[in-house]
Amino acid sequence: MGYTLRKQGIGEDGTFASYHPFVTLVYFLIVLIVAMMSMHPVFLILGFTAVLSYHLLLRGRKGLKFAAGVAVPIMTLTMIINPLFNHRGVTVLFYLNGNQMTLEAYIYGLAAGTMMVTVLLWFACLQVIMGPDKFIYLFGRVIPVTGLLISMVFRFIPLLKNRFSEIREGQKGMGMRYGKMSLFKRARQFAKEFSILISWSLEAAIETSDSMEARGYGLHGRTSFHLFRFRKRDVRILVLILLLGVVLIVSAGKGYGDIYYYPAVSYPHPWSSLILPSAAYAVMLWVPFIIDVKGELRWKKLSSGISASPTPDVTNMC
Repeated sequence: MGYTLRKQGIGEDGTFASYHPFVTLVYFLIVLIVAMMSMHPVFLILGFTAVLSYHLLLRGRKGLKFAAGVAVPIMTLTMIINPLFNHRGVTVLFYLNGNQMTLEAYIYGLAAGTMMVTVLLWFACLQVIMGPDKFIYLFGRVIPVTGLLISMVFRFIPLLKNRFSEIREGQKGMGMRYGKMSLFKRARQFAKEFSILISWSLEAAIETSDSMEARGYGLHGRTSFHLFRFRKRDVRILVLILLLGVVLIVSAGKGYGDIYYYPAVSYPHPWSSLILPSAAYAVMLWVPFIIDVKGELRWKKLSSGISASPTPDVTNMC
């Protein structure tokens, strides 16, 4: 079980994903707003470490490849590019073409890159936890068109990847040898496959819209089947999330998440003022991780108990 967990991740089979969609949506909205609004290093470090751990728990090795292929390049590029266009700061490291490269510009670029990566990873986790059925359940009655659009957007990228893989495998089955092609022929072949992908996706979108219209999607009074129920555990987690969210909102209103990077890095409040909001933010961030880990350990314990139970002797029974 441990090897499977590390390789594939728990995905949408985790315990947190089984909570009511409204609870998970409120959670992701709060953590995303805080991640996008605060540039303080403490909040950035807390948010990045928590979302990276949760992303690896959900997606396993795929999550590690995604983080290595997206997080590291974005953080590195923003840290390098920002001083080329922003020359503010009091700590001059060196001069490039007569422009000063400052330490503050590099720090701000690293902070901005960390914030961008954190938000991207949270959206990746949101895509795993909040499936299309949950978005349609939450928004289908109030704003059916918007709910359907949101669910299709989150489904679009993995769907295109799967379709492109099918097209590529089909081309290989027809005798296409990519390793023996020149760069120009590879570009032509990619353009051909991309054209097939777009045509296939447009045709499938038209068929989906016609099918849903024929089934009466969006009509007044139409109901849909779902298994979501608000339980006591949902109430407890929702109350905890809202209480932590109130602490973060009040702290943000007092400016405890603000920090100045120019002309020098400075924090306008006493560092002791960060204790309560950072503790609340840390608890908020690790809630789904702890819930899923506890669920996996409980399932592993139950599975080992079932496998260790003695099997009845059929011969003696007969």
